[in-house]
Amino acid sequence: MEDEKVTGYEPAIEIKMQRLFTTLSEKDRRRYAGIEAAKLGHGGTEYISTLFGIDPKTVRRGLVELDLNDDPASDRVRKKRCGAENGT
Repeated sequence: MEDEKVTGYEPAIEIKMQRLFTTLSEKDRRRYAGIEAAKLGHGGTEYISTLFGIDPKTVRRGLVELDLNDDPASDRVRKKRCGAENGT
């Protein structure tokens, strides 16, 4: 059926997933989103991008990164921005 929606997670699980997502690095967020979308199959990318408030392209990039044997940026992790004080 083309109009069939993805059966997502229960609301309590979604909340736990969102909490976990906020604790991850940028790279790990992409990959986690990719894994969750892959588990859901068709329509999973849109569902997960909405759940986490990220662009579907980010989810797809996470999926691609998971297929790589080597991580080209294994030593790079962006620090979370704490706030913009004094223009920083």
